[in-house]
Amino acid sequence: MSVFRRVRDITVATLNEKLEQSQDPVRLIDQFLIETRQEIAEAEKLHYQYSGHAKQMKQQVDQAKVMRDKREEQALLALKAGEEHLAKLALQEKMLYEEKVEQYTELYSQSLESLQELEAQLNELKTEYQVVYSKRQYYYARMETLRLQQRMNQRMSGYGVQDVPKMFHRLEDRVSDMEWEARSLRELRRAGTDFVNQAGSAIQSTLEQELSRLKQKLNNKGEE
Repeated sequence: MSVFRRVRDITVATLNEKLEQSQDPVRLIDQFLIETRQEIAEAEKLHYQYSGHAKQMKQQVDQAKVMRDKREEQALLALKAGEEHLAKLALQEKMLYEEKVEQYTELYSQSLESLQELEAQLNELKTEYQVVYSKRQYYYARMETLRLQQRMNQRMSGYGVQDVPKMFHRLEDRVSDMEWEARSLRELRRAGTDFVNQAGSAIQSTLEQELSRLKQKLNNKGEE
């Protein structure tokens, strides 16, 4: 029969099953660790009490043995002195102490067994705590990785490799429009320059014709 009654709602035997169903495994593990720490504290307190009780039983055994041996020596001395009545009284007390030795020896043995059982349970609790604490660190790291991944996914939503060609297509169309506008403006300017040049040539030709006409008119007047 166990000397320590377990009170945890979650044990290692059920923890794995609950972890598979839990949306927050770290919180579940923390609950287990809290309850296990409480059990460890209670077990250590009980261990301290059992240790004190075992020491008391050992003291009772040792004291009873001392008195038993003492009464036997007194009975021998009484017999040597011819005091048989005193010897009987001493032997009666010796028998009482002998019985006390047997009783307290049994209690002491039971206390030692319970103490050993309690120590084993305490070590088991501490081992469970360390194992589950290590698992807690692992699951915390996994949950943190998942949280960061979700944040990254939210931040990157709306972006993707498939959007890159579309983005460059729009840029290509915009640049092409700008190039067409620049080319059209350049051609317009060139046409304007050609028109000015052609107009200048026409004016120069007309000017030469007018000059020749005037020269011919002067020559005609000179002949008259």
